[in-house]
Amino acid sequence: LSTEVAELEANLPCTCKVNFPDPNKLHYFQLTVIPDEGYYQGGKFQFEIEVPDAYNMVPPKVKCLTRIWHPNITETGEICLSLLREHSIDGTGWAPTRTLKDVVWGLNSLFTDLLNFDDPLNIEAAEHHLRDK
Repeated sequence: LSTEVAELEANLPCTCKVNFPDPNKLHYFQLTVIPDEGYYQGGKFQFEIEVPDAYNMVPPKVKCLTRIWHPNITETGEICLSLLREHSIDGTGWAPTRTLKDVVWGLNSLFTDLLNFDDPLNIEAAEHHLRDK
């Protein structure tokens, strides 16, 4: 995990920051995403990421702590991102070859190119967007 954390910190998108509340516990950290383009530009979105004991056979658990109106994030913080799913129909789900860096880049992409209006988790937000961008 220490190798992955070092790689993650060395390859963060410029719109992301990581924070380890306890530097001795690498299995729990916070991510801040500050999009520099798109609908969410200028916002500041906090996530908590918990790496389970069975990692990397299972994906990290991720929750959005910032209340947001987003087609792929519920108002309670659940996230729809295929790489966080253990089993994905399209084959883009979690695999033991994925890393924390992939998770962070995927979360960052939720604010730019991975906005999903075809199969949203928050249907109301997706419909609202389609009605009134």
